[in-house]
Amino acid sequence: MIELYYWPTPNGHKISIALEEMGLPYEIKSVNIGAGDQFKPEFLAFSPNNRMPAIIDHDGPDGKPVTVFESGAILLYLAEKTGQLMPTVTNERIAVYEWLMWQMGGFGPMLGQAHHFNYYAPEKVDYAMKRYSVEANRLYGVLDRRLAKTKYVAGEVYSIADIAILPWTRTYQRQNVRIEDYPNVAAWREELGSRDAVVAGMKVGAQWREDLKTLNAEDFAKLFGTK
Repeated sequence: MIELYYWPTPNGHKISIALEEMGLPYEIKSVNIGAGDQFKPEFLAFSPNNRMPAIIDHDGPDGKPVTVFESGAILLYLAEKTGQLMPTVTNERIAVYEWLMWQMGGFGPMLGQAHHFNYYAPEKVDYAMKRYSVEANRLYGVLDRRLAKTKYVAGEVYSIADIAILPWTRTYQRQNVRIEDYPNVAAWREELGSRDAVVAGMKVGAQWREDLKTLNAEDFAKLFGTK
C-alpha cells in the first residue's frame, strides 16, 4: 500500500493520476496547505522541503518501506517500480527525462507564478503579471510546437512526462493563456482528459478544493511564504 500525502493541486494531481494509471493501491493522507499541515514535524520528517506531494510506499525495495518527496522523483520511482509509463528504449527514455525536467524546472514554476500574480496576489503588480503571463504563453508555445511533431510529449507513447505536464494546464485561464491559441495543446488535453485514470486522478480530493482567496491573513502568509 502507498500512502499519498496530498492536496488537490497540479503537483498532487500528477501522483494521483499516475497511481490510477498504474493500478497501484493507495491511501490518501490529506495535507491541507491552507491550514499549514505541510509544516507539521511529522510531515517534515520525510518531506523536508515542506511541500506535498510525498509518498510512503510500504512495499518498497526488498519489501521495506520507502519515502519519496518531490513529484518528479515520485513519478520516476513509480515508473521504475511498475515498469509502466516509461519507454524501454534509451533514446525514448531520454525524451521523458527531458520533458519531465522541463515541467519541473520551467512549466510548473512559471505557470504557478502567473497564476499567483494574476489571481491570488493581494495587490496587482503590472510588471509581475505581464512578465509571468508572457513566459506562460512562451512555454505553451514550446509545448504546442512539440505536440505538432509527436502524439505525446515525449514521443509516440504516453508517459509520466504527459502526466507531469497535464495538470498544470487545468487553470490556463488564470495563467492569462488562451488555449485556442495552442491547438495542439488543446487537442492533447482533450484526449488525455478523457482517460478514465486521468478523470479519476483529477477527482481525488476535489471536495477539499476551495478558493484560497477566502483564507485568513495568517494562513495566506503560511501558504505563499510571506511569513
